[in-house]
Amino acid sequence: MHLYGTQSVNQQDHLTIGGVDTIDLAHTYGTPLVVYDTALFRERALAFKETFKNVGIRAQVAYASKAFSSIAIYEVAKQEGLSLDVVSGGELFTAIAADFPREKIHFHGNNKSYTELQYAFDEKIGCIVIDNFSEIALVKEIAESRREHMNVLIRVTPGVEAHTHDYITTGQEDSKFGFDLKNGQADEAFLHLHDHPYIQLLGMHCHIGSQIFETDAFRFAAEVLMDKMIAWRDEHNFICTVLNLGGGFGIRYTEEDTPLVPSAYIEEMATIVLSMTRSHSYPVPEIWIEPGRSLVGDAGTSLYTAGSTKEVPGIRTYIAVDGGMSDNIRPALYGAKYTAASANRMSIAHDKKVTIAGKCCESGDKLIEEAYLADPSEGDVIAIFCTGAYGYSMASNYNRLPKPAIVFCENGEHQLVVRRETYEDVVRLDIPLQMVRREEKI
Repeated sequence: MHLYGTQSVNQQDHLTIGGVDTIDLAHTYGTPLVVYDTALFRERALAFKETFKNVGIRAQVAYASKAFSSIAIYEVAKQEGLSLDVVSGGELFTAIAADFPREKIHFHGNNKSYTELQYAFDEKIGCIVIDNFSEIALVKEIAESRREHMNVLIRVTPGVEAHTHDYITTGQEDSKFGFDLKNGQADEAFLHLHDHPYIQLLGMHCHIGSQIFETDAFRFAAEVLMDKMIAWRDEHNFICTVLNLGGGFGIRYTEEDTPLVPSAYIEEMATIVLSMTRSHSYPVPEIWIEPGRSLVGDAGTSLYTAGSTKEVPGIRTYIAVDGGMSDNIRPALYGAKYTAASANRMSIAHDKKVTIAGKCCESGDKLIEEAYLADPSEGDVIAIFCTGAYGYSMASNYNRLPKPAIVFCENGEHQLVVRRETYEDVVRLDIPLQMVRREEKI
């Protein structure tokens, strides 16, 4: 059985995370419960930062917080000296609530509203990543009307198709994101921005996909963007000071996954950038990256309580848990795969093949199609690993299920950082009917 980060098994044969017994956590906070190993988050953050330091390139490592957004995780990112990637007014509001350093906040998104962009100017954030021509017009209008400066990057699609699921591939030409490099859109965007009195164009941004296990795509993206930066210098005497190569670094969900260590991705990027800047006498830009999943994905573990069992003779055994697609839609949405363990009986042979089903009223609500557990029975605590990215962020109240609680664990301590929703929370925004039904005349 593969354990992640600080996970271990104690004398009671229970799974522990950050030195804390997960069965105690389940009893204290209830289930479903998402437990984060914050020491693993810190370890990964340090590994990215140290690699840039070792290769001698100035850099910003920005947590791509769409993977999991909360005040507490933003505070951990702040403690580790990270920058922050937000993609909505809500994520920006959360960052402000966490008192995240404004100058280290980068605002992404393909359809930022006028109100959201004004909010970014109000807070004097570090950078807006511009995604389309409509946004150029909005940013110009706000900057000019307020006579305030803003740093921007141009998001481009470099024509890279990373080896990943279609729904999480974003760097190819046919994408809703960014300006295309091949058809001249990126050059047109550059002409709109590079000499504006209130807009400081820093450089370019790309994001080629998620859950990527090789470095070739990142190397190609770096080459393509560096070529364009060099062309802008030669044609317009303009120097880009920032090259943002996004994120997408893969993690291990199952034994089929073979992720690289953070340094492998960074060293590949750095090799290309340093080589091309030397050969073209171009100043070395500051490199920005945006890890999200690779910081929080395998740092998160979901705990569930086993409920009903259904045997389908000759086909499968279903074990239902007290959560499901409402707190983790990824398996139903794009076939994401996970592994699981019987958290209260870790050393018992995990040789009972079951399907872990959720409690939502959907036949497709299956968290794991084929899981191996220690002959589970009602009341067992089942741990599903690597649920830290895009689980809670994409959670819903489908079937009016309350969202789970979230706990951080580190050095034997645990803290509730997101409380469990109550039924009262579920109906809090509902407004009772006030219209009077008119009786039909007979």
